Amino acid sequence: MSNPYQFIGYWGIESPDKLEAMLTKVLVAATDLETSTPLKYPLNKVPVKGRLNWRVGYIGSNPTNSFTNEAGLIAALSASGFHDSADAWVKVENNCLILGREPFGRVPLYWTKQGKVIWFASKLQLLLPLLKTPEVNNHGLYCYSCFSYVPTPLTPVSTIFSVAAGTLETWQITAQSDLTHSTHRYYQWQSASELIHDEAEAISQLQILLKNAVHRQLENLPSEPVGVFLSGGLDSSTIAALLVQAGVKVKAYTLDFGLAGVSELPYAEQVADYLKIPLVKVDATPRRIKQAIQATATALDLPFGDGVTVPLYLLCQAASQDTEVIFNGEGGDQLFAGWTNKPLIAAGVYNQEHPNGNTEFTQQYLRTFHRLWGYEERVFQNQINQALSVHPEQCLAEALDAKFTTTLLDRLRRATLMLKGAQNIHPRATNLAFSHGLWVRSPFCDIPLSEWTFQIPGEFYLRGACEKYILKRAVESWLPPEVVWREKRGMGVPLTAWCFNELWSEVGYWLNSGILAAEGRWQPQLPLKLIKGEFSAYLRGRRVGEILWLLLMWQVWRRRVLNEAVSGYSGLHPFWLPSRFWQWYWKLQDE
Repeated sequence: MSNPYQFIGYWGIESPDKLEAMLTKVLVAATDLETSTPLKYPLNKVPVKGRLNWRVGYIGSNPTNSFTNEAGLIAALSASGFHDSADAWVKVENNCLILGREPFGRVPLYWTKQGKVIWFASKLQLLLPLLKTPEVNNHGLYCYSCFSYVPTPLTPVSTIFSVAAGTLETWQITAQSDLTHSTHRYYQWQSASELIHDEAEAISQLQILLKNAVHRQLENLPSEPVGVFLSGGLDSSTIAALLVQAGVKVKAYTLDFGLAGVSELPYAEQVADYLKIPLVKVDATPRRIKQAIQATATALDLPFGDGVTVPLYLLCQAASQDTEVIFNGEGGDQLFAGWTNKPLIAAGVYNQEHPNGNTEFTQQYLRTFHRLWGYEERVFQNQINQALSVHPEQCLAEALDAKFTTTLLDRLRRATLMLKGAQNIHPRATNLAFSHGLWVRSPFCDIPLSEWTFQIPGEFYLRGACEKYILKRAVESWLPPEVVWREKRGMGVPLTAWCFNELWSEVGYWLNSGILAAEGRWQPQLPLKLIKGEFSAYLRGRRVGEILWLLLMWQVWRRRVLNEAVSGYSGLHPFWLPSRFWQWYWKLQDE
């Protein structure tokens, strides 16, 4: 099978020669001709001077025969490597340009307008050479500080926008040769009109749906083993079990954090032994994390502030040595209410009795991201705060719109599908896999399965203190009971332990107060206040490591991807002393 690729193209009214020169410039910058990487040119083109023109260029393997059955399709990309269903696509129909993405958000898609031309690309970095001086979008930066990702349609770069999952962006040429633009959400996650109340029937249907979802992902597998990322949690273990049941030759990959953090390794080992599949333990110790930080930021394309991204980069790196296709369990938490929803459920019930309930509930949901919302005056320098006009609650409004759901749990599941799934988990998984030449397949991202989950009443998801109850019942005969019925844990990335020990100097390098002051965005003393515990009683313990990592990944991104000049380094900063000194000093202050 072919390797993953990226595309960039244009559509609009401009001199064909000028547009062709600009496209060639971008392709040369992207492929680096010194490495003799061949340029891949479009499936078609329509150059007519003074009238509508379009063209597409590819970076990587040219999908010559891909996606050619659908009328008007000029570019498309599937995270899974399938040629019969696109995750992001570009169409030209009559005088219209249409950009679209499927509802799970697996493949990003970006656009920018220059005059009467729309440029589009599957990777934000491909559009940067079109801008004379790329500038940071302050609203994108602010939302990044609230969510750890930049929500659609914003990006961290001014004048570049992203297409939201499940939407179509359309431009049309008018009789006066102007461009009109509209956005349409063509798919909604919503409650079903009829529910399945018979538990035995629900379990039976779910088992069939899970098997079908995996079978739909078995097309065009390589002859060598396929990989599966096995955390030892319920979702990835279920996918591994279904692959084995389907007769697929599987090799599992799991993270080994060493002695730090909460280890999931024993559970992954137990599942691999139960299924009789080989398990590769991938070293995710601080030394390797430090080595991979910059490469991860480049591969992610956009800044993502979650600590799991570098470990996932290392997983992809290891799997790419053995296979071309990797399976994961991403999407299971969104479908089956796997995140801890109990506090939000309590808040929802309480807020229903109060006139400002909806506003308060949105803010409750915003707090579940555990980032820097609400601390703006202490986080950003004055020029950033003065420029902010966006409210992060606006980024949640559509996903939390109650008119599409009949129960609070369906409302929360809709929100996690549209936010934490489509805008964070799935696009970063695809970008990391593509950077290592891997196709990534996520069987939980399956429309028939997903729509079925909205036919299930809330008590099948949350039974007392047991989350994901119906999924556990459906797979309990496929996996060890200790794995199925154990309490849900997130991936135990030991960020605070790393930042205060092996990565202490790395944090000091990227978050140097002089550089932050010169950058003009973050408060220069923000990192120091965090590590001293002075910032907030709420942001302590493991939250300190999460916020330091969020800041660090932004700094790496702006240098590696945005290519911003860095200046103002100060030798007088607290990080040149070992963290043990500061811990001793703070203990004395407390006494």
